Amino acid sequence: MYDVVLIVAPVFGLIMLGFLLSKLSIMSEQAGSGLAEFVFVAAVPALLFRMMVTADMPEGASPLAMWGSFYFAAAILWATATLATRFVLRRSARDGAAIAMGSTFGNIVMLGIPLAFDRFGPEAATPIAIIISLSSPLFWSMATVQIELVTEREDVSWVRQAQELFMSLVKNPLIISLVAGLAWRATGLGLHPIPDKMISLLGQAAIPAALVALGLGLTAFRIQGQLPTVAVICTLSLAVFPALVWIMAFYVFTLPPVWAGVAVLFAACPPGANAFLFASRYEAAKGSISAAVALGTALSIVSVTIILVLLSKLLPGV
Repeated sequence: MYDVVLIVAPVFGLIMLGFLLSKLSIMSEQAGSGLAEFVFVAAVPALLFRMMVTADMPEGASPLAMWGSFYFAAAILWATATLATRFVLRRSARDGAAIAMGSTFGNIVMLGIPLAFDRFGPEAATPIAIIISLSSPLFWSMATVQIELVTEREDVSWVRQAQELFMSLVKNPLIISLVAGLAWRATGLGLHPIPDKMISLLGQAAIPAALVALGLGLTAFRIQGQLPTVAVICTLSLAVFPALVWIMAFYVFTLPPVWAGVAVLFAACPPGANAFLFASRYEAAKGSISAAVALGTALSIVSVTIILVLLSKLLPGV
């Protein structure tokens, strides 16, 4: 249990530090936005690029099994959230798309990556990259198609929607870094010590900067919206999703221990900024998603601790 505390306490301590720096007006909202942009555009891409160049694939590991474990569970959760929105919460079908995205698209970049590296070390590199390679394009495209299908509009252009999605992926620094890392790895040239040191230093800034940026950004979210909706989103994202991935990763696809652990940790992440951006863009359940981001991040202290304790019992030697 003490080992788990040593992982969880510094991670959420840095998030709390960022929150207090913003709440006490020691750092401005603009500074938080700038730090978050640095994390997304430079620090995390550097970390991912180096991971793809240097990471090893464990024997018997399959990216398809990893995708199946995480995204098949996500598909079940997505359908559950959509049905719950319609028949339990009695909200519109448009809100269903935003609530489904909030329930499945967790804050894996700002919170999941630091937790995974803290718990599993460098061995987490490959499974992290495999999950991230699909998360943004898959969740954004699913949510966009769903909300456009249920929105009565005559001016919907599916070609334009596809073009916008494609361009957003082409410009996404995380996707670019993964592709570039794979391409450089294929050359067999390795990394020269000087650029390797530069990339490594930049990547080392990713984890603390991401956690502080997450805390700084939390002050922008408010506990508002319909309480039953917030409760559904938090329950699905913090409890049901990791439980489904646990079953898929350990008992259906039987992933290697570290890969399974990373998948479960990522599934346990609370809703992140992407879900809020989607809700804001389409004006669908915006208040409830905002509340789920704030409350879910606070509650994840408990849920992540429980997940890590269970993983330590199941994987004592990992």
